[in-house]
Amino acid sequence: MPSALTRSIANHISTFAHSAKRSRKQWCLRGLTLVIMLALAAVLPAAQAQTLTVLHSFTQVKDGGFPSGTLVNDRAGNLYGTTQFGGRGFHSGTVFKLAPTGKEEPLYSFAGQADGGDPYAGVIRDAAGNLYGTAQSGGNFTCAVGCGTVFKVDPHGRETVLYSFTGPPDGSVPVAGLVRDAQGNFYGTTVNGGDASCNNGIGCGTVFKLDASNNETVLYTFTGGADGKFPLAALIRDPAGNLIGTTVQGGAVNGGTVFKLDATGKETVLHSFTGGGDGAAPFAGLALVGSNLYGTSGGGTYGYGTVFKVDKTGTETVVYSFTGGGDGGYLFAGVVSDGAGNLYGTTEGGGAFFYGTVFKLDKDGTETVLHSFTGGADGANPYGGLIRDAAGNLYGTTDIGGAPINSGTVFKITP
Repeated sequence: MPSALTRSIANHISTFAHSAKRSRKQWCLRGLTLVIMLALAAVLPAAQAQTLTVLHSFTQVKDGGFPSGTLVNDRAGNLYGTTQFGGRGFHSGTVFKLAPTGKEEPLYSFAGQADGGDPYAGVIRDAAGNLYGTAQSGGNFTCAVGCGTVFKVDPHGRETVLYSFTGPPDGSVPVAGLVRDAQGNFYGTTVNGGDASCNNGIGCGTVFKLDASNNETVLYTFTGGADGKFPLAALIRDPAGNLIGTTVQGGAVNGGTVFKLDATGKETVLHSFTGGGDGAAPFAGLALVGSNLYGTSGGGTYGYGTVFKVDKTGTETVVYSFTGGGDGGYLFAGVVSDGAGNLYGTTEGGGAFFYGTVFKLDKDGTETVLHSFTGGADGANPYGGLIRDAAGNLYGTTDIGGAPINSGTVFKITP
């Protein structure tokens, strides 16, 4: 059954519709992905010796299946994340823990009811070991399959719904993860909700705040015009406390935006994408490296996506345009920096086998493919971003692939 996200915005992203090689393409977020890859460029970029290890292959049973979010780790080396489907009983997704030994433990299985369901994004973790995230469906059923929730899972696997969205004028369908401030407030986005006059009564999305007492405030409602619409990505906070994010549509020519929201709720569009060489439809959030913002988009010179930079003046520069061939193509996740000016990320498609890549961009914009997924035991189609540990290892997830039943993986890349 299509998810709330698929139903609510698939028709608005038709330029980027994609029939990836998967048996469940009718499910969550699959209506958002990109056109069939035809006549891809055969040029292979520089390759670098790396070792990919599959830490876990999902089975769709108790452990869940089809992870799309970015992982988070703790000091002991445990990894935490979500799966959109699978789990005990209801197959509405899980929150899981993966030990350094490779043992996977489903901490919580969603029922898809008041507790939420189909979590797309990853989780964040506090000092006490509690995990926080969003579920795009379930919760308050004023929306067709629920408007989505913000949830907490404690170290013992007990889930608490912190907030259930209700739809316009409130938000609905929270696809992105959360960011938290020092006072314990959470900030996030919803794809829909807000202004009911936008998007045929469904709304064009919101930025929200959830305080430490679980009181929710809509900080900004997107109108669908020059201010943007459909924020799919998590926010970041800059040192001044501004919230910065992206929308996949809206802006000056409906190519999406990079926006900033100050403490008063005033929105400033830092960049409006044109759909040309500068890119279009940024699905992912941003990384703040020094005073510059780095992100990913669709479009670009060859139409297969970009890594871009927006400086403190709002000037956008394309760091790299993907060709859709051996270098990869189609970006749904952001990038992570190593502090030396190198950026790391994933492409959902392209690569040597057309099942996606893990890539590195050096500070001069030279791309190196660290791994091309084969679509077999190593996984395929990574939608989530990467995290990097102190030793330089990279960790991520693939949406499908893996052994034995093609339900996604958690992987590690060792330099």
